[in-house]
Amino acid sequence: MRRLFLLLFGLIFSINGFAQKEREKISWDKDRPLVWSDFKGNPAPLSPFKANTNAGISFSWSYSENGSDKELKYTAESYFYPQLSWKKVVKEKEFLLAHEQLHFDIAELHARMLRKALSEYKIGINVKKELVALYNLYGRKLEEMQQQFDKETNHSKIKEAELEWRDFVKEELDKYQAYAN
Repeated sequence: MRRLFLLLFGLIFSINGFAQKEREKISWDKDRPLVWSDFKGNPAPLSPFKANTNAGISFSWSYSENGSDKELKYTAESYFYPQLSWKKVVKEKEFLLAHEQLHFDIAELHARMLRKALSEYKIGINVKKELVALYNLYGRKLEEMQQQFDKETNHSKIKEAELEWRDFVKEELDKYQAYAN
């Protein structure tokens, strides 16, 4: 029996687009929203923003062959990183916390989108290259949506846009419910 085993821990994309080392993390859970005590990092003193959520997706996989049988196993997760997330003193605490939660929800949406793409993946010739490309695609899409969200809401200052984004992300999470963990 020939067995090929590959394990790839994908880069974890933060809202800022940096790869992160393994550290404390909170898995996304619809029944466990973020609370301000989750934000344990030190605020960036020169940042004009009142809070920062560091959240992203990670990906691991294994592939094996036994004759003509090929098997791909994978996980795609969304995480929040408390030590890299921070808050300053703010007046509208609950509204801003909901904005930060939405950043985490957007990460979960992209983890679901990646899981869907992985479930539809047909094993090709260069599995590693193809899977890394797929992961990178959803990492870029995540980053783009995070930036669009902050731009359209002006970092939670445009309340009407904020409420529209809440509805949009909820609808998208529902649309990909079959790919929730």
